[in-house]
Amino acid sequence: MFIETDLETLLPYFEKLEHGKQPLWGQMSAQRMVEHLTDTLLIATGENPWPSEVPEEKFARMTAFLDTDKPMAQGMTVSFAAASTGLRHEEIELAIDEYIEVWLNLEDMYTADPALANPHPYYGPLTFDQWKRLHSKHLTHHFKQFGLLE
Repeated sequence: MFIETDLETLLPYFEKLEHGKQPLWGQMSAQRMVEHLTDTLLIATGENPWPSEVPEEKFARMTAFLDTDKPMAQGMTVSFAAASTGLRHEEIELAIDEYIEVWLNLEDMYTADPALANPHPYYGPLTFDQWKRLHSKHLTHHFKQFGLLE
């Protein structure tokens, strides 16, 4: 139901993205979507910490969502993905390269320290398995947004 997060699975989908590809919903460009996915990875690595946006007592309920088959809702907005956020890269290929680099860094970090649990603004501290599950749902959501998955 949700896409796997390994690069071998993901790269063919990223390669289908073109600069001008329009989303089926929402305002993000294809490149902004890739950079947004990378932004989430940077939260997971701790390089871009974001303050918690839900009370700590709700973390358990929020993380329980990760174990369900429920997809992320279309049209949802989060403060750390503002529509007004500018692009970091001159072209989508560079954004994809950054995604790959940050994903490999994330894997290395959690391999070196399996007990690591960096916080997400809505889910609280997440283990690598939880981050992968969140990212799987997140990738599926955005790949559907751009017609890459049914």
